Order: sequence, then C-alpha cells, then structure tokens
Amino acid sequence: MPDRPTVLRKRTLDKDLDKLMHVEDASKFVSRKLITPGIGMVFLGLAMLFAGVYVLDRPGAGLVIAAAALAAYMAMNIGANDVTNNVGAAVGARAITMGQALVIAAIFEILGATIAGGEVVKTISSSIVDAVQIPAGTLGWIMMAALMAAALWINLATWMNAPVSTTHSIVGAVIGAGIGAVGPEPVNWRVLAEITSSWITSPLIGGVIAAGLLYLVKTFIIYREDKISAAKRWVPVLIAMMIGGFTSYMILQLETAHSFSSRTIILIGIAAGVLGWLVVAPLVRKQAEGLENRNSSLRVLFRLPLIGSAALLSFAHGANDVSNAVGPLSAIVRVSLGHPLGDNAGPPIWVMLIGAFGISVGLLLFGPRLIRLVGEQITKLNPMRAYCVASSTAFTVIIASWLGLPVSTTHIAVGSVFGVGFFREWYTRNSKQRLAYLKRRAEVWVIDEPEDPNTHEVRRRYLVRRSHFMTIIAAWVITVPASGALAAVLYWLMVFLFV
Repeated sequence: MPDRPTVLRKRTLDKDLDKLMHVEDASKFVSRKLITPGIGMVFLGLAMLFAGVYVLDRPGAGLVIAAAALAAYMAMNIGANDVTNNVGAAVGARAITMGQALVIAAIFEILGATIAGGEVVKTISSSIVDAVQIPAGTLGWIMMAALMAAALWINLATWMNAPVSTTHSIVGAVIGAGIGAVGPEPVNWRVLAEITSSWITSPLIGGVIAAGLLYLVKTFIIYREDKISAAKRWVPVLIAMMIGGFTSYMILQLETAHSFSSRTIILIGIAAGVLGWLVVAPLVRKQAEGLENRNSSLRVLFRLPLIGSAALLSFAHGANDVSNAVGPLSAIVRVSLGHPLGDNAGPPIWVMLIGAFGISVGLLLFGPRLIRLVGEQITKLNPMRAYCVASSTAFTVIIASWLGLPVSTTHIAVGSVFGVGFFREWYTRNSKQRLAYLKRRAEVWVIDEPEDPNTHEVRRRYLVRRSHFMTIIAAWVITVPASGALAAVLYWLMVFLFV
C-alpha cells in the first residue's frame, strides 16, 4: 500500500495565534477610526470646561455649559464642511499642499472670527427676534432650541449627503423657535427681509466680481503675445488690490471711535496696496525668470495671489460664519449674566474663541477628504480661475460681514463659479482679441463657425454645472422651514421637560 502524501497542517496553537493577530489588526484599524471623533469629544469637553470657568457661580450655569458644547459641535460641523470652499480651489489647482491649506485656513479662520466676527454674531443673537420684547428666561431657551435644531439638521443633512447652508439653518432655527415660543410678533421682519435679500444678491455680486477679475486676467495677461511680461506687470497689481481692500476693511472693523473719514480709509488702503506692490513685484519678477511664454507658466506666477486669496477667504469665512455657532450662545450667556441684549450687545471674547477654535478643529479633523472633493469636482480649476473665484467670494463675504449680514459662503462661492463659467462661454464666442490671438497662432480650424452651445463638450468646458442653481434654491427653500419647525418642536419639548 503506497505511502500517503504528507499534509502540512497548522497546529491549533498556530491557528489561534493567527486569529489573535487578525483581531489585533482589526482593533488597530477600528481604533484609528475612533481617534478623530475622540479628539472631537475632547474638544467638546474643553469647551464645556472653558464655559464653566466663567459662569459656574452664576444662575443658569448648566444651560450655558450645555449651550457651549452645542456651539462647539456646531462650529466643528462648519469647519468640516464649509471651510473646504476656502482652500479647495487652491489645493485643486495644486498651488498649495493639503498640509499648507489646513494650516492657512485654521490660522485665518481664528483671526477672522475673533477680530471681525462680532457684527454678524450680534445680528444672530439679538436682531432676528427682538430680544427686548422677549423675557430673558424665554430667550435663553429659544436660543438653546435654535442651536440644537441647527446642529441636528446639519448633521442629518450631512448623513444624507444633502447640501444645506449652516447660515440658513441657524437663521431658520432662530425664527422657528421664536415663533414657537411667543408667536410672530417679536420676529424682526425688516432684518429678516435684509438677510433674505442678501442670500439672493450676494451670489450675483460674487459672480459679477469673479467675471470682472477673469476679464482682466484674460484681456491683459493670457491673450497677450508676451504672457510672462504681462504677468510680471499685472500679477503684483492683483495682489496689491487684495492688500489694499483688506487693509481698508480691517481699519473699518478695528477703529471703534470712527476717527477716520471714508476718504482717509480709502487713502490708507491705497497706500497699503502700493506698499504691497513694491514688496511683491520683485518676487514675481524673480519667479518669472526662465519661464517659457506659455499658459502653463502662468500657473507658477499665480501661485502667490491664489494663496493670498485663499487666506483672505478663510478670514472672511471666520468673520461671517462663526456667528452660526456662537450667536445663540452669546445670547444665552448675556441673559444668564443679566446683561442687556440689544443691537449694540457684543459677544464675550471667550464665546468667540469657542467658535473660532471649533471651526479650526473641525477643519483639521474632518476637512481633508472634503477639500479634495471640492477641489476636484466644483469645476475644472487652474490657478487663474481659482484666484478669481476665491477673491470674489472673499470680498463679497467681507462686505456682508461689515454690514452685519449673515450670508452663505458656499452659495457665494458657487455664484462666483457660475460667474467664471458663464463669462468663459461668452468670452470664447465674442472676444475679438481671443480670436485674433488664436488666428495668429493658427490654433483654430474654422474661425467663422461658432461651436454649438448645446453640445456636451461645450457645456462641460465652459459652464459649471447649471444643476447647482437648483441645489441653491432647494437648500434655501427646504432648510429654513425644516430647521425652523425642528427648533419649535425642540423648544416645546425643552419647556415641557425642564421648565
């Protein structure tokens, strides 16, 4: 009888050790997944501790501490979702790395929130519903319900991959909780009309500014015979415009005594722009050394203005959207401390710090994936177009923050993208300068036959997803009543359980 072949089998001990190794590997994988939410929970605990230090010995301290946790959570949601619009363009255009984008956005979000976020916070905390007409205790629960409703609605929408605006969420929640508590009388319908009109006009303004910037870039740089010389002349001018405009805005924000006239502020902005031009022009000339006279070379020269516009947009976003997290918290804190709430009621600095650092923590923990998504899918980006979108969005949000109007940064960014896309379509068909330039370089086959605007290729190249327009409308129509209804229900539930 022939010998049976030897079969090598693992011993029971070896099998058990392999199983243990697989379990260990799985545990490590799961633990890595839990690190990020764990850090987020630690930040929420620190926010509660931070609030407790200031209000622990005051009446209503428990409500303030709970509201601080909700505000921190709301701020982290804003950082994880909205801030990607600020630096996604720069990352998508490969002007900066992911790590550089995270650092720039985190720093300038904190600066914008703490330096220039007070006006919009006052609008959210005391102007949407008239704080004077509402008893202090009722106002505190209204703001608590609004904060919880907005946070839950944004969380639900994120889970369902539904695009919503954090600004629309908190405004709708404040209105809904206010009506649920005391009826429609205390709602400041004039302020609400101003906010609503800004939601409509701000994307249009962003689109017009973006189109104007792209016209300047195409006319004076891209379609010139010597692109590099033109870029050396105009790129420093673009950077100087950003520096001058930002300087004027900062003076308006920081000088509380109104000692400067409008003419003086404009002159200071012009002086700052000229100084910036003197500093930047040699750097751009040095960058231009050895570059070929091609469009691809312009990417190198637009890296600096694109980084500047991303930083400026992060500052503007921090100044405007921090109110979505800490506006209700500011009202709760002032009510619990017995301070009057009115148009001139400024938020405490520690409240602003919770919102500012919450936005940055949310960005650092959850932002990279969405930054890649925004940078790659909003539109086909290059540094020139990305600069126009980021700069126009930044200046539009800055103007809204100065006026105290809570606007949707995301919608303004989409409006700017639309402005760039529609302008590219118009310019391609109507620019004599472009046609003459291409004819000289023999880069078109038939000059007299325009492309069919209905072809897929033309729509893909020149327009940026018209469906986004319906997304904006749907987000506005759905979010405001949904968050408002949820806030009203939560207010009644809170009053039933705790009051």
